[in-house]
Amino acid sequence: MEQFIAKFGDHIEGIVSGFDRLVFRGTLRSLSPRRPQPGRPPIAMGMEQYLWRNHILFKDYGQHVKRVSERVREASLEAFRQQGLPVQYLQSSKDKKEEIARNLAQKHGIEQGLVCALGILEPSPSFDHRGMNMVARVRPCQVLYHYQIHPEVGWMYARIQTWFPFNVQIGMNGREWLQRQLERAGIGYQKQDNCFVRIADYGRAQALLQEQLRTGWAAMLDGIAGSLNPLHEEIFQHFPSHYYWTCYQSEWASDVVFREGACLKRLMERFTRHAVLDYGCTDVLRFFGKKPTLAGQVPKSFGGTLETDLKQRAEGQRVKFHLNWNSTKFYDKAYTAIGNVLRAAETTINQVKDFRTYRPKEGGAEEDLQWRPMRAGIADLNRRAEVSQKTNERLMNALASVDDSRTVQELVAGIQKPVVWAGRRVRALRPWGEDYPLLAVVNHGDFLINGFRNRDLQGRLYAEPAASLAERRRRSAAISRKLRMLRAHGIIQKVSKTHRYQVTPHARTILASILTAAATSLNQLNQLQEAA
Repeated sequence: MEQFIAKFGDHIEGIVSGFDRLVFRGTLRSLSPRRPQPGRPPIAMGMEQYLWRNHILFKDYGQHVKRVSERVREASLEAFRQQGLPVQYLQSSKDKKEEIARNLAQKHGIEQGLVCALGILEPSPSFDHRGMNMVARVRPCQVLYHYQIHPEVGWMYARIQTWFPFNVQIGMNGREWLQRQLERAGIGYQKQDNCFVRIADYGRAQALLQEQLRTGWAAMLDGIAGSLNPLHEEIFQHFPSHYYWTCYQSEWASDVVFREGACLKRLMERFTRHAVLDYGCTDVLRFFGKKPTLAGQVPKSFGGTLETDLKQRAEGQRVKFHLNWNSTKFYDKAYTAIGNVLRAAETTINQVKDFRTYRPKEGGAEEDLQWRPMRAGIADLNRRAEVSQKTNERLMNALASVDDSRTVQELVAGIQKPVVWAGRRVRALRPWGEDYPLLAVVNHGDFLINGFRNRDLQGRLYAEPAASLAERRRRSAAISRKLRMLRAHGIIQKVSKTHRYQVTPHARTILASILTAAATSLNQLNQLQEAA
């Protein structure tokens, strides 16, 4: 992110990064079925134990669950009915529940507390009596959506399946939450849809977003689940069962507020073209912290999916990069007279197994810390935020390599002229001619951190090793002359007290433009224009 800020800082009003959408799921693990055997449905041993402890025959499960479900539904809706709030049953899953709830909140002038409850039939995991066992199955169950304006997190919903095993889903928005925090802190802001086009103090706003990570998630989610099913303790008094909370989906967004809309629109055009034409599979891997091979290829052990796609939206364009079921993207989100918002990066994590966290083994010794697969549970939520922020930073820094004003011709004009360096004339570079292989090699990603030496270039510029000592010396002298030429044109600089060289910061953009122009066909440019 530092490179992005350094490049465009003069046009930026402020930046905030934090959670956007959060979806949590609560399951009663004690009721979870064991793994199925081939050709057989999974046995619901937890449900069997519940029925045993409550002295209920398996054959009476159907009648029992109907009675319990009816009581849960009535108890869950009691608060809405007492307050005279809307309770609606929807006929189709295609109905836009969020839109319906917001319209009801506006119609009834609700600014705090419960808003409405919406009921609908949805396929849900449940149980059935089959033969001598209780087995898991999926069946249509009535679910209830509670919409409310929570005093701490703002607008949110909570969903409960009114049939065993009473699964819960809770959705909230970090930006709605931030709005509440800003109001309590007395910090002025202006908001459009789900983004802030102006915040009086961006530093304090960022601190409040970080404060969200220190939330006692289990206590908060248990409290919301308790309001969904007030009968939980009574139902499970003989078979204690508590919710295990996982983060089903998280979005971590970095919003950059630009002062001028014209500047953002000009940059978006360049960002989009650069991302679609220049970023390949290995770049997508790097965004997510994965390493390609030393040859710059996707590792053979990688068996997932890497994708890039461009979409035209009402507000502008969106470019998204996929790693399996996870993604990171950027798009222009809002244009107003007050501020213009670029969502410079938004990382969505749906599949945590693609990432790792430094933790002890579940149920093992606390001191046995190793890099292990990330868990979906809320215990790894902070690590999820860290991974998402790093992904955002990599994408934003990659976008910083885009030139925001000059054409390729303007960029390379200087290096295509002879210069005088250390009192000697140095010829002009021929970036698309004989010097192209040299420029491509020095810009290779392997040299990004530690730089390169004379012999590193020899190994890449010559197909075969030197046949003799004299040939090796001749090659070394030729490479030295090329290095001197690159230094004279400001393409590289020598690392102090070493024999290594690095590409200068301003030359990164020049090299990127040369290599991109050389690899881009007219047909590709036409296709991008049509897609846009």
